[in-house]
Amino acid sequence: MNNPKSIYKVIFLNQGRVYELYARSVFQGNMYGFVEVEELIFGEKSSLLVNPAEEKLQGEFSGVRRTFIPLHSVIRIDEVEKEGVSKIREKGEAGDNIAFLPNVSYPPSGKTKD
Repeated sequence: MNNPKSIYKVIFLNQGRVYELYARSVFQGNMYGFVEVEELIFGEKSSLLVNPAEEKLQGEFSGVRRTFIPLHSVIRIDEVEKEGVSKIREKGEAGDNIAFLPNVSYPPSGKTKD
């Protein structure tokens, strides 16, 4: 079980973009092949500074109690001391040190094409 004070940074790939979210609860749930992420954390609403990227994410996840991320889309999950700024980056953006494995698909019979 997660420590109630734990904060997790979840980085995953979604529709060609790299999402970085912060949450209080991350676990392997009952739905096979998915990671469950609950209690998403976004910046303080009373803050004077407004971050458009985080606002976009907050709008996208508005009303979401729990999100299920396909296991093969997860790049990294870290337990961190405090939350940072949630964001969406383009894959391969400058300063991005994420390498993607080639996606190889096989026909259902397991035989490769000659």
